[in-house]
Amino acid sequence: MKGPRRNATGEPPRSQAGYNLGQTMANNGKNGRETKRVRNEILVALKVVYPAALQAEALLRSLLVLFPTLEFDQLKRDLHYLSQKSYLERVTAPPDRDADLMPWRQRWFRLTTQGIELADRCIRDPALEE
Repeated sequence: MKGPRRNATGEPPRSQAGYNLGQTMANNGKNGRETKRVRNEILVALKVVYPAALQAEALLRSLLVLFPTLEFDQLKRDLHYLSQKSYLERVTAPPDRDADLMPWRQRWFRLTTQGIELADRCIRDPALEE
């Protein structure tokens, strides 16, 4: 009886289930397609209230309707990712000297002009296309 296929170093090829399981675990059980869907829905939710902002807690509650297994840590990563891509920005009041100490659930976010263009499909980002 033959065992599982191995490469020259004796490891199973990456296409086998173990590799895919590792990729899923790295995304906290979310596949790439679902991550893109969540990020796109964040943009849509913020577009509805533009130019106003939404608090992260309210954003999470609205996304739970579409993604019941979404955890706040995943939303936090997605908000950070979209901020780094300059699609959204964090809104703070001028007297907030310790804005970085504010809990993530209480932070406010709004779309940037580039985020609006992406939400309106005026520009493309292959990393967010399904």
